[in-house]
Amino acid sequence: AVAIFTGRANCPYYAKAELLADYLQTNLPNFKVHKITQHPDKWEQWLHDICETNGWEHRQSPIIWRELLDRGGKGQLLGGLNDFLEYAQKYYAVTSMMLSEEMLGIAEENLQAHLEIVKDDEEIKSFIKPMQIWITSASAPICYHLIPLLANGEVFGMTTEISIHLLDTDQFKEILCSIVMEAEDMAFPLLRSISEHTEIDQAFIEADIIIVLDDVLLNLEAQSLENYIREVSEICQMYAPLIEKNAKSEVKVISSGKTFANLKATMIRTYGPSIRPENIIAIATSWESAAKAMLARKLNMNTTGVKDVIVWGNITGSNYIDLSHAKLYGYDSAIWGPANFHRPLLNMIYDSEWIHSEFLSAQSTLSSRVSRCTGILPAHAVATVLRYWYHGSPSKEIISVGVLSEGQFCIPKGITFSMPVRFQNGNWEVMTELEINETTQKVLGRLSHELVQEKLVALKEIKEMHPYEAE
Repeated sequence: AVAIFTGRANCPYYAKAELLADYLQTNLPNFKVHKITQHPDKWEQWLHDICETNGWEHRQSPIIWRELLDRGGKGQLLGGLNDFLEYAQKYYAVTSMMLSEEMLGIAEENLQAHLEIVKDDEEIKSFIKPMQIWITSASAPICYHLIPLLANGEVFGMTTEISIHLLDTDQFKEILCSIVMEAEDMAFPLLRSISEHTEIDQAFIEADIIIVLDDVLLNLEAQSLENYIREVSEICQMYAPLIEKNAKSEVKVISSGKTFANLKATMIRTYGPSIRPENIIAIATSWESAAKAMLARKLNMNTTGVKDVIVWGNITGSNYIDLSHAKLYGYDSAIWGPANFHRPLLNMIYDSEWIHSEFLSAQSTLSSRVSRCTGILPAHAVATVLRYWYHGSPSKEIISVGVLSEGQFCIPKGITFSMPVRFQNGNWEVMTELEINETTQKVLGRLSHELVQEKLVALKEIKEMHPYEAE
């Protein structure tokens, strides 16, 4: 038989009982003990449940019973401390002379030990429990390319399992099911599960990360820009309360897609005021990558050597590619240096006319390239930013991200604006130490005005459609 000792972690009577039990177990070969400590806040409910299950009547700590099999079988209630003292005296001629002060001291030690065990268990569970990732408008091609990047371990680490939830409307259910089957067939070791969802009420449950891919098919000949803005705002007005209700408090929300990336981040923040503002960002990395590739082709070098190209403004609208801080690493020239040696990009492009006439005017070409991509480029952009967010971006390297403006670089507060940031220790910070020239400052003013107007239109359209909700 085995004796089960259970009590409140800070109970002095439990402390006295367990020490006497330890003595008996040490000195009697057939006396076996199993101890269960409960947190003080959970003790009453636990005691009620165990008594109800076994048909016992017991109201205080500790509760002690015998089981005929090791941790199983029919339980025989012995009672509390006094009952156990009588039992030990009667059957083994042993009693406890522990003083009250000793009992209180050991009870405090028990409580601290219990809290440490609970903390360790929670840490272990955090490694076991997969990260919950929700992707909206998951029938989009970017999602198809994003799943392998998230599941191969390079984004979150080789010890972090993930569960992916694909959300879209019922008309895309068949596509979602196909993606789920294909992902399961690939047997990613870190992909605990992948599932499809079409019921919006159940969206974002326990979400750690939400990737918003919703887009509108812009055709300004068919309807006005204001109508598209209204459509985007209504989507965000639907998502934001669900995120607040169902997602984890520290959820990270990433806005991507081909249209209104900044506006989606702004409106989710507007309609989800309890979501941490710093946890809502828009992805600009696709523009960075396309611009770097165009510059690398001009300089006949590897794209990875082009760093610190800044994307300012509206990521999927009017933006500005700033080369004033751009650097070249490993550029084949008369001067060579170690791996960290770099040269200012503008000094290396001797054809300055190309910068003004072709590159800057070619932003429409860049826009076309970014918007026409099949999903590989934006998927890589989302995965890259997530990796930086969780593990930090390369030291001193500039990353462009759409974040909530708090007045940096004289940009109006309250809009999502793409600007230079660095990621470190799970957070990001705007690189306000960067100096910007007068020309850039004027451009930022114009871009800010456009985004402010876009936000005002969105709020106006929603207020007209839902006047009471907008209030």
